[in-house]
Amino acid sequence: MNILTLINALPGAAAQGLIWGIMAIGVYITYRILDFADLTVDGSLCTGGAVCIMLMLKGCNVWAAMAGALVAGMLAGFVTGFFHTFMGIPAILSGILTQLGLWSVNLKIMGKANQAINVDKYKLLVSLRFIKNVPFYKNTILLVAVIIVVLIAVLYWFFGTELGCSLRATGCNDRMSRAQGINTDFNRVLGLMISNGLVAFSGALLSQYQGFADINMGRGAIVIGLAAVIIGEALFSRIFHNFALKLVSVSLGAIIYYIVIQLVLTLGFDANLLKLLSASVVAVFLAVPYWKGKYFAKPAAKKANKEGANNA
Repeated sequence: MNILTLINALPGAAAQGLIWGIMAIGVYITYRILDFADLTVDGSLCTGGAVCIMLMLKGCNVWAAMAGALVAGMLAGFVTGFFHTFMGIPAILSGILTQLGLWSVNLKIMGKANQAINVDKYKLLVSLRFIKNVPFYKNTILLVAVIIVVLIAVLYWFFGTELGCSLRATGCNDRMSRAQGINTDFNRVLGLMISNGLVAFSGALLSQYQGFADINMGRGAIVIGLAAVIIGEALFSRIFHNFALKLVSVSLGAIIYYIVIQLVLTLGFDANLLKLLSASVVAVFLAVPYWKGKYFAKPAAKKANKEGANNA
């Protein structure tokens, strides 16, 4: 293994991890807060990238283009929520249907399967070229880190409001929330809109970073998002108890994921097997709580019962 190659690649891996970290925060909102298995993200990530690139190619300012991507993602989340709440379609099928429809929508937006943008001709916010040898205020890692801090601050404030608390209550206990007069259908739709808006915003940054939007750029995004959430929880759950810090742990999980991927590639791992590796990592981490409860909790319970009997 070439250590210098790995060291030189780490800043790029960190930048990519930060960008995907925004997407992972969106996944966290549906997966952990709403308890909703949303597969829309594979399509909405590409939607965000496609809208951003096409708006910039039409002459829009980069911030306006990213705002457009955010709105497009929120519309995608609204469609999924509409399918689930108004039409009664199960959660996972709602996401699949929206994801399937977004494939055609994304092709229509771009006009073809791939749309490139030249960093020399357009003022991009982030780019692979802005990792090294640029002023600090243009550095991709710093800019995306600042964006994440702002997003986490806004989300922390929002989920502390009455509406945000009702949204969290909906995911925690749907029936009890309805009994308290909370409109759970509205909260689900709102949560899906926020989640997919963040995913599309991440897609807008990713398309700028890599210099193009591609119809396949969102394929497997849900697996990467889940990997970031699970890695972050596994490593930081014991020390990060605050809601804002939990969102930070998700972003850190995405960075760690991409650093590990870079390490694996440097070791000569077949790049075609990366999705298999990601799926395996997610499967193992998802199984850990079950294994703990099944194989490790019982002996402890037996010991506690035995001690209780002796004390009696």
